[in-house]
Amino acid sequence: MRIDEVRDAAHRMRHHVLNMGEAQGQGYVGQALGAADMLACVYADQLSYRPDDPKWEGRDRFLLSTGHYAIGLYAALAEARIIDAAELDSYGCDDSRLPMSGMASYTPGMEISGGSLGHGLTVAVGMALGLRHQGSPVRVFNFLSDGELDEGSTWEAAMGAAHHQLGNLVAMVDINALQADGPTAGVLRTEPVADKWTACGWFTQRVNGNDVEALLAAFDEIAGRAAPVGTPAVILCDTRVGSGVPLLENREKAHFMRIDADEWQICREQLTAGYQEKAGVDA
Repeated sequence: MRIDEVRDAAHRMRHHVLNMGEAQGQGYVGQALGAADMLACVYADQLSYRPDDPKWEGRDRFLLSTGHYAIGLYAALAEARIIDAAELDSYGCDDSRLPMSGMASYTPGMEISGGSLGHGLTVAVGMALGLRHQGSPVRVFNFLSDGELDEGSTWEAAMGAAHHQLGNLVAMVDINALQADGPTAGVLRTEPVADKWTACGWFTQRVNGNDVEALLAAFDEIAGRAAPVGTPAVILCDTRVGSGVPLLENREKAHFMRIDADEWQICREQLTAGYQEKAGVDA
């Protein structure tokens, strides 16, 4: 079943994230756990790609604007067999192809480098426009965070996408209500965020980003509207930092987590127990 396949992929990706995080003892683990369902939907269900040819011209493009979420994308790339799962053990190490912030020059399947936020959607707009000029049917997916909506360049790009009628562009916003300086609402209030995207000319949906069924329904709605010339689409995804691991869901200062050595196995056990419980309920 399609929903079960994506849920299974998200579960395996969360385990990959915990294993990579343990190698460093810290990292952007909370964001990656929270976004796992979003990334699993994209890589297990939506993207057209060839695992053995990451530069295939006919691939859909996935742009990780939030470079610090790279740990989550590496888990997705391993699940998609674009990188070998064994390579995840090198995460964040010297000479690794998997640095802590995404670098397109290092990692197969990483379309853009991510550092300072606010650039991804601008690149995505140019990419979607260029692909359309080439007559390509390829779609462009851009992953953003709610903190990134603080950046004016994001809204300039949003208006530009609507102006150029980029029906081949899909944005996903991880709304986890947290950024480096504290709760998003306290740093710069962006609500009513759905109204803002709609006002910029986008087809806008807002869903629970940790609900695979709701995410897939949103993607299906977008796929039915996709066209080279049309309306760009955005899915606003409300997520929970550390989703699937109660120990981390309730942790303070969760933007960049430092996790004690004896806690990693607890995290894995909680993740497995929660998944098995949900699977039993659904059965």
